[in-house]
Amino acid sequence: MEKQTLISIYATELPENETDDTSCNDIFYEDTETDYRLAIRAAAEQVSGFLKNNKKPFSGIKPAMLLAEFENVNLENPLPDYKSLFEEVNALYIKHATAFHLPQYIAHLNCPVVIPALAAEVIISAINSSQDTYDQSAGGTFIERRLIDWTGQQIGYNNQCDGVFTGGGSQSNMMGLLLARDYYALTWLNHNIKLQGHPANANRFRIFVSEKAHFSNQKNASLMGLGEQAIIRVGTDERFRMDAAQLQQAIVQEIEQGNIPIAIVATAGTTDFGNIDPLTDISRIAKQFNMWVHVDAAYGCGLLLSEKYRHLLNGIEQADSVTVDYHKSFFQPISSSAFLVKNKFHLNIIKHHADYLNPKEQDYDELPAQINKSITQSTRRFDALKLWFTLRLMGKQKLGRYTDKIIDTTEQAACLLDNSHQFELLSHSDLGVLVFRYIPQRTTGIDIDAMNLYIKQTMFFNGEVLVASTKVNGQFFLKFTILNPLTAIQHIQNILTIIKKHGKDYEQRCHTTANS
Repeated sequence: MEKQTLISIYATELPENETDDTSCNDIFYEDTETDYRLAIRAAAEQVSGFLKNNKKPFSGIKPAMLLAEFENVNLENPLPDYKSLFEEVNALYIKHATAFHLPQYIAHLNCPVVIPALAAEVIISAINSSQDTYDQSAGGTFIERRLIDWTGQQIGYNNQCDGVFTGGGSQSNMMGLLLARDYYALTWLNHNIKLQGHPANANRFRIFVSEKAHFSNQKNASLMGLGEQAIIRVGTDERFRMDAAQLQQAIVQEIEQGNIPIAIVATAGTTDFGNIDPLTDISRIAKQFNMWVHVDAAYGCGLLLSEKYRHLLNGIEQADSVTVDYHKSFFQPISSSAFLVKNKFHLNIIKHHADYLNPKEQDYDELPAQINKSITQSTRRFDALKLWFTLRLMGKQKLGRYTDKIIDTTEQAACLLDNSHQFELLSHSDLGVLVFRYIPQRTTGIDIDAMNLYIKQTMFFNGEVLVASTKVNGQFFLKFTILNPLTAIQHIQNILTIIKKHGKDYEQRCHTTANS
């Protein structure tokens, strides 16, 4: 019996599908509590198998091969039991899912997750509260509000701050730009965009971002009707951070051309380099020109946890609004993000009332409604509970030590790359991103871009190591995104050895082909 897996034990106990269409035995309620327990335990066994069976971050399966597996699935015919269902999902998904928890995964901004947050997920999904109004969430409303207040305190805001949990950084950045636009129109043009639409000169509104800022700025400007032409990309310094002098020059130039600067988006943790724009200088320039400052700290928010590196975010407290992604740097499962404003009254700009949900005459001190702070979500998942579980059980200090470990490991890795003649490192990182490429011993007849692309793709389809890539000045580079406190410098050394091996293989193939 001990050697049997839970799934084999539960296969006979889990309920089979009923043929009676009027049966409610699949609904989660008091009479199906036993069925729920068995299903959840069987699902947990699948997760355990995922942990035990994955020694590589990816199976290496090609998209065409995986797609072919789906052609055999007939969604019109339900499966007979949970055993069949788990076997199907394992074959189609779990067996090939990317294992973010392994040190060999250093590709994108996907962090490993902490166990308390996973426990919270069970409660969140089953109770299924919606965070839009108090009568749908009760205590969930106040848990979210306390966590927003706590995050504001870490940023350096006072008790006048406010915010809301969102689905991700792009959505939070959208809220920042929307408030910046509408606040400018109300304050300086006496024009209410919410009621009246864009003013006649909205096509001259300009928003300034680093040339290394997140692509969501362009996308959001387009969605807001300003067009991508509203985004002015500012040059960067040798560490790929927004250059304050170039920012000032760009603003003056736009004014001279008859355009209207309304906002600056500073990045605290660029996706490509993990570096932080000069937040204090940017805020100073913004005040000079009466501009809104939004800080995209979707990645760099992890520094809020660190005593050792918190100073890198100095100046963030001067921003009008901030994006925070807990699912990038607080080790939370997707999704868990937030948008915060320094002045809570600015959120009134986006408030809308519906008689059936949040009527205008309601006393919102007595019956709070988080929907008043959200622009794109009415029904909204209680993701805040995951962070509550994490902070209450682990504490800020332990999470901060994880952040410190990641940054320290990244700096050690940067030194390894710097001290090797076989690699070109573009920049050290404030956080955990290193952009580099393999350089062959003999460059004659070698396309270095093609070589590094080959290295990345070979590792990916071998499933052995997953790295990301980017282009800088038209050249192809590999990218480490170190976001796992389990990743040690020994893992980085092993990964670099694998990269060198594939690089040498490519080099040998090129020279063999040339000689033949």
